[in-house]
Amino acid sequence: MHRDLLNLARGDRAVRLHLALCLAAAVMGGLLVLVTAELLAGALSGRFEIWALGALAAAAAVRALLHFAQGMWAGAGATGVKSALRGRLLTRIGDLGPARLTTHRSGELVTLSGRGLDALDPYLTGYLPAVAVAGVVPIAVLVRLFTADLASAVIVLLTLPLIPIFGALVGWHTKVVTERQWKALAQLGGHFLDVVRGLPTLRAFGRARFQAGVIADVAQAHRSATMRTLRVAFLSALVLELVASLSLALVAVPVGLRLLSGTLDLDTALLVLLLAPEAYLPLRAMGTRFHASMEGVAAADAAFAVLEGETRDARRGRRRIEPGAAPEIRFERVTVRYPGRDDAALEDVSLVVAPGEKVALVGESGAGKSTLLHVLLGFVAPDEGRVLVDGVDLADLDLAAWRERLAFVPQRPHLFAASVADNIALGGDPALVRRAAERAQAGGFVSELPQGYDTVLGERGADLSAGQRQRVALARAFCRPSASVLLLDEPTARLDGRSEAAVVEATRALSEGRTAIVVAHRPAMIELADRVVRVSGARVLEEVA
Repeated sequence: MHRDLLNLARGDRAVRLHLALCLAAAVMGGLLVLVTAELLAGALSGRFEIWALGALAAAAAVRALLHFAQGMWAGAGATGVKSALRGRLLTRIGDLGPARLTTHRSGELVTLSGRGLDALDPYLTGYLPAVAVAGVVPIAVLVRLFTADLASAVIVLLTLPLIPIFGALVGWHTKVVTERQWKALAQLGGHFLDVVRGLPTLRAFGRARFQAGVIADVAQAHRSATMRTLRVAFLSALVLELVASLSLALVAVPVGLRLLSGTLDLDTALLVLLLAPEAYLPLRAMGTRFHASMEGVAAADAAFAVLEGETRDARRGRRRIEPGAAPEIRFERVTVRYPGRDDAALEDVSLVVAPGEKVALVGESGAGKSTLLHVLLGFVAPDEGRVLVDGVDLADLDLAAWRERLAFVPQRPHLFAASVADNIALGGDPALVRRAAERAQAGGFVSELPQGYDTVLGERGADLSAGQRQRVALARAFCRPSASVLLLDEPTARLDGRSEAAVVEATRALSEGRTAIVVAHRPAMIELADRVVRVSGARVLEEVA
């Protein structure tokens, strides 16, 4: 069984209760098989009177009721587990940040958090109850068979392990092909989302048709992987049915011969023939449900792989720095390497930013300026060295509390399909929206929109110009009065002269009284800095006063 999933289920009282009731209903329904077999054998052999048929009908009704309750509780438990795992996964993705998410295709994560986790239903509602039944019912059936007919019980005892053995042999192969199928699906989702995002660029360069062919090839690879998985699943069902049928034959044939020879009475023979299949059935059902749940298990493995560093990161930061004056920030021999890259993004960087100081980072693209900001944001952890905030190691800080002290304006801010006011507040105080927009030089164009601050924007701010989007991002920063550190990543890139002047003026007001680190190329933005630091080749080369 999947240990991480079970630990997750145990952590939620409601989920734990639903799954416990589900397993209890499944086991009780399985044990009623002994009652129905006893009643049916007695009624057919004449051992019981006509009242046994009424008891048999009542037992069947109770089994049906337990089956219904099992499905209801299993559905509730599965919904709770998926919601908890999906919530943790989305929170973890947010904590990873854009820098570390470059190692994960965003489309794969979308597929994982949606279609992937939905595939857990067969595991939670089918396989887990089947495991509980398989762990109890065959033992109970064997105990009753030993009291009824020793020879038949020995045969069942010797042949019963064949089903899990063959199931495990086929299951190992099934796990491999299912993981390949999941990887093909994740690749399809990731590539499709990348193509959709880059469609305007692909059309501009005439590469849209080529990418359509690539998507068709990836889809064909997923189809082939799915068909291989289905072939293995059908083969496993055939193997389990064949083993169970041969085992039953080994029980039924001697029982029939002994019944004909008069060495076995009819009541016992009927009881053995009715109970023997029920010893094998739970194990066959468990094998079938196992293969049906393998896609969900593969998705769960992928989800917990993303969550792998969650506990470690939770232990990292517990110290809190209370909001207050602008802090001193000190980089001590910081080195950062991204997975899959040979060269370091930052190498042996040492830098001190005094409280309230405004520092401009300049240098060629790819020199490591944005990575330096990502380290401060907690998106990237240094491989070597450390970052001190007022003398406290950033790795020891409560990351959420630290980010409350930051105001970050990226080069390409993301605007959501929501109102202008909601995009500016971004979960902050709505009362500050208008004042923040005015200070960010955004109030003028917002008031000219059809519904003003209530105007709903297109995704990524499709209705606004680059300069307007940048000023909305600056307004977000003004909406964070508790932020004492300002981080800006080339806020005037790709802007015309008028928009640049507005952004520079808003930045001047925003940086007052704050420690500010600005990645800048344009002279107007560099002039706002108290000090200019040149970064090249992942190193701080020189500082220009």
